[in-house]
Amino acid sequence: MGHQFLMTAGSVIDHDAYTDAYLRDVLGAARSIAIVGLSSNQNRPSYFVAKYLQAKGYQIFPVNPREIGNQILGEPVAASLGDLAKTPEMVDIFRNSAAADPITDAAIAVGAKSIWMQIGVRSDVAARRAEKAGLQVVMNRCPKIEYSRLAGELSWGGFNSNVISAKRRRAVMR
Repeated sequence: MGHQFLMTAGSVIDHDAYTDAYLRDVLGAARSIAIVGLSSNQNRPSYFVAKYLQAKGYQIFPVNPREIGNQILGEPVAASLGDLAKTPEMVDIFRNSAAADPITDAAIAVGAKSIWMQIGVRSDVAARRAEKAGLQVVMNRCPKIEYSRLAGELSWGGFNSNVISAKRRRAVMR
């Protein structure tokens, strides 16, 4: 794909190699996150990411037209960004790259401050429109992974959860 250099707030952003400072700024500026494509299925990556971010103090706004009338992680589900009662500061796109364009337009329209496209999601066209409108953009990254990494929660081996271990468990004698 090659490097894409786009302007945002007067600085050049390389959407193939974000600096830690830029990612910290995007994550630190948001206190509320609309997660477009959030699933109520606890085994889906979107649910795991939302649960993690909620545990870190972010207010989560689930957006999924298939889940209308339900709650996910204790929050009512909206059909679209325009249906939310409050404006999210960040919009996390858990949809494919083709969906990133209209979701980005909706995020600009509701007044979000940043767009975050999940791993595998990229739209340079949407990124240019968002940045022209003054939004920060991250593509092809996961906010849970980046938050964990920047907060020092990911160890050299990948996870520091005390759930995954290379050590063998001792047999318990009863």
